[in-house]
Amino acid sequence: MLDRTQEALGALIGRPVQVFDLSRPLENGMPCSPSHPGFQMALLRRHGDLMRGAGSGSNELITFGGHVGTHVDALAHVAAYGKLHGGIDAVANSVGGRHQALGAETIPPMLCRGRLLDIPRALGLDRLEAGYGVTVDDLDAAGAAAVEPGDVVLVRTGWSQTYADAQTYVGHRDGAPGVTGPAAQWLADRGVRAVGADTIAFDQILPGIGHSNMPAHHVLLVDHGIHIIEVLDLEELAAHGVTSFWFLMIPLRLVGATGSPVRPLAVVDPTFLETPS
Repeated sequence: MLDRTQEALGALIGRPVQVFDLSRPLENGMPCSPSHPGFQMALLRRHGDLMRGAGSGSNELITFGGHVGTHVDALAHVAAYGKLHGGIDAVANSVGGRHQALGAETIPPMLCRGRLLDIPRALGLDRLEAGYGVTVDDLDAAGAAAVEPGDVVLVRTGWSQTYADAQTYVGHRDGAPGVTGPAAQWLADRGVRAVGADTIAFDQILPGIGHSNMPAHHVLLVDHGIHIIEVLDLEELAAHGVTSFWFLMIPLRLVGATGSPVRPLAVVDPTFLETPS
């Protein structure tokens, strides 16, 4: 599927590359945060419904929120004490049916170095348990010392192994692993360009609390203006032992929206790949 992309990127970089698709497919019934509208698609016209001579066409209607599937948060997404990033009044900014500033159209395309911090691998686990909070020590154990300003840092928890069970993956009842506030602050202090995770909320979701407490979102989006990417599929990348790569992501220019679907790619020099176990 990505053969032509690999060929084009390889020509650009000057040597063959391996491309990993880090996104999840958009389809009916997929996991979705209880805070956001889900994904729905239906064919409005099927082949054969309307014939034009020997030909026919088919089309669909798609409805979904900006935080469904693999997506990136705009800075308008979260406020703290009534203020968005930069001190913008959150209520006034949303008058008129869309955000006047910090909407998804302001998220720039990203082509930069990416870093994978594989927390379960560092801890000798297959995946983190529900409700586990990723600490600064965990980031350090996973190689965070190599993170440099301008990097996109992707945190693997292994939780995407539960993706087929939407209730478990969302973690609203039993919790889900995620990054704690202090760990998010540590990443922000390193000057990262963006962060991401293989969970639905990036933040640690505690059992019984659900998505009501999101300190990492406040630290990253509000305090530091750092975008968050969620619902990533990092399993194949981790299976190959990849820790450093070129990261490519292009958001949709959704004016005034709080998030955008994305299809991020990790571009890797194959000579640095491990053989999957």
